[in-house]
Amino acid sequence: MRVMELNKLRERLRRYRKSEIIITNHAELQAFVREIDLDKVKEDIINPVNLVYAREQDAGKSGKEKHDCYFSQSKNVYHRYILTLNSKIIIVTIIRINRDWQKSIG
Repeated sequence: MRVMELNKLRERLRRYRKSEIIITNHAELQAFVREIDLDKVKEDIINPVNLVYAREQDAGKSGKEKHDCYFSQSKNVYHRYILTLNSKIIIVTIIRINRDWQKSIG
């Protein structure tokens, strides 16, 4: 995603409130297993200053937008959220990415 498109997504996310964020059961379980605080996830989304990369995904015939978003948490840790957007934000998946681990296998 180009910088201009990333900025547009950031602006769009800022328009939502925490109460407009729905976390699927799958995403909630993934956050629990990976020890990711759901309030932190919601804060990342409504205040997306740490959004460093996003790409749009095919949402099929649903008519919703779907985005694969990466939020920097520290120098080596990122959170990846798969989001669908319409009148609310639905968090489909939550993943923790450790770059040190990726480098060791890559």
